[in-house]
Amino acid sequence: MTDEREHGDTTAQPPDWDARAARFDDEPDHGLRDPAVRAAWAARLSSWLPGHPAEVLDLGCGTGSLSLLAAEQGHRVTAVDLSPAMLERARAKLAGHPAEVLCGPAEAPPVGEHRFDVVLVRHVLWALPGQARALRRWRRLLRPGGRFVLVEGVWGELHPVGIPADRLLALLAPLTSGARVERLSGDSVLWGKEVTDERYAVVAGV
Repeated sequence: MTDEREHGDTTAQPPDWDARAARFDDEPDHGLRDPAVRAAWAARLSSWLPGHPAEVLDLGCGTGSLSLLAAEQGHRVTAVDLSPAMLERARAKLAGHPAEVLCGPAEAPPVGEHRFDVVLVRHVLWALPGQARALRRWRRLLRPGGRFVLVEGVWGELHPVGIPADRLLALLAPLTSGARVERLSGDSVLWGKEVTDERYAVVAGV
């Protein structure tokens, strides 16, 4: 959910996501209101997720746009976010779909001993102070044969923030059986604009 670094916000204080929830979906890749942007994300997500109905854990789900796409593709989704205001919008989007919406931190989601086929995380891992620890925790939430789908990047020019793909691959190496990187910077339709910074997805099996 955390996408503020695109706009140069590198302050130490975490954003007030409750206050920003009302306008969060105004960003093309957040709200997916443009049919072309929505279709582009739906196509990518379909290629990253299993081809059969699966249980997907969407961490830092924000207003639930990716959760909704996954549910529409036949998956059962558990969506987790720390912001009640974001989750209010996610619940509205997911109404009538096989989905559960939970309030809690992405790095320690309140799912107990439940296991999932996919851990889906977009623009969240880079902002966590204990990235390796979070990945280990998420690995324990995956069933055998499950997969990570991690969408990340590096944003900004003067003071870039984020996590480069090579660093993320290094963190995943001891936890996964193989990973592939899909570069996303060149696909302007995904973002609703041209981008020049590093944006990518990693799909890694366990």
